[in-house]
Amino acid sequence: MDNKVTVVGGGHVGATTAQRVAEKELADVVLVDILEGMPQGKALDLLEAGPVEGYTSSISGSNTYEETAGSDIVVITAGLPRKPGMSRDDLLLKNASILKSVTENIAKHSPDCILIVVSNPLDAMCHVAKWVSGFSPEKVFGMAGVLDSARFRTFIAMELNVSVENTHAFVLGGHGDTMVPLTRYSTVSGVPITELLPPDRLEAIVQRTRDGGAEIVKLLKTGSAFYAPSAGVTEMIEAILKDQKKILPCATYLQGEYGISDLYVGAPVKLGRSGIEEVFQISLTTEEQSALQRSANSVQELKDVLRENGYTV
Repeated sequence: MDNKVTVVGGGHVGATTAQRVAEKELADVVLVDILEGMPQGKALDLLEAGPVEGYTSSISGSNTYEETAGSDIVVITAGLPRKPGMSRDDLLLKNASILKSVTENIAKHSPDCILIVVSNPLDAMCHVAKWVSGFSPEKVFGMAGVLDSARFRTFIAMELNVSVENTHAFVLGGHGDTMVPLTRYSTVSGVPITELLPPDRLEAIVQRTRDGGAEIVKLLKTGSAFYAPSAGVTEMIEAILKDQKKILPCATYLQGEYGISDLYVGAPVKLGRSGIEEVFQISLTTEEQSALQRSANSVQELKDVLRENGYTV
């Protein structure tokens, strides 16, 4: 195939992303992980599914980065989950170290690629990837808003008993407790959900969206979400490789938009072959702008911790 996608991290999110990309025949795929044999085994398993599923994408696994050379897109899912007794800052610094190593290798072998960050804490990890790679911000961004919007749409459809295909939802801000689901801009077949649901139900749906990842972690007990995250990043990959000019919410480096500068925050962007081609600004109420600023402040706190520990982000 003409396109090549590398997925770094062979866990559930990474492997399922590789599967989705291959099944859609968007690109040949290289799956990278530090565990010897694991990415090779998963890649072979996916390759052997091709005759049944009817895809011809090449899929390979590797413990090094030479095989990733010349990638068009690199998805970074590598990182540690938060463990009992581990503070947010502990997780931040451990994953920043992993991201630094991964990005150094990716920039060396694929200096013209687009980087999509999925590792958590996502917005902060985007800063690390941008700093280490030296890439322009249009080519380094994060998958979060697509996932958060998908969760929002799901809960709206469940509440109203309508097809999820008729729901459209809007989420701004950082990926986490301070995200800003915008009910005014979320619709069902063009009708704002503020006209279809009472305020208390709207607030319950907004809160469930914010807690979407935690809800799944609580249910699984020994893992976290991977089907929806992999679907979200695959939608971004497809928009880029097919130059769709698709408007999707991504963690993007704002440079004055929404009154926020030099910070990765979720916002709607146009995705095409060159990466982020435009950041869309929508009109916000005073309350919405304040909520977005609070979300940005949370990202800034993480960025400050990184700087205090030697990361020139």
